[in-house]
Amino acid sequence: MKHISNKSLILPFLNLFTSFGTIICCALPALFVSIGAGAALASLVSNVPQLVTLSEYKVEVFFIAGLFLLITGIYQWKIRNAPCPIEPELARACQHIRKIDKYIYLLSSMLYLIGFFFAFLAPKFFAT
Repeated sequence: MKHISNKSLILPFLNLFTSFGTIICCALPALFVSIGAGAALASLVSNVPQLVTLSEYKVEVFFIAGLFLLITGIYQWKIRNAPCPIEPELARACQHIRKIDKYIYLLSSMLYLIGFFFAFLAPKFFAT
């Protein structure tokens, strides 16, 4: 796979990682509280105290994740019509990686939007 760019392999997984971080920092605690699982959240926070620190920087977490989504979206848009290698094996690999990249990008975007909803919008909608 010497003709396939490392960016096409790294960017989608970096996206998924940062978007998953938004779920961990903000959506998961909000979900636990909304379903009445405050004790489970307390147990989780006592076992993984870094969640509190991550939640304190939620604006930065979402900014970085959004920036990665934007960069990856622009990159995928720019290479959408780029030719794949002529060699049949490399051409199949190129097409397969592009297809996987799209799915990872969509999954990352959905995770980001879910996290954004729970971090910034849900508290305003469900505040009593």
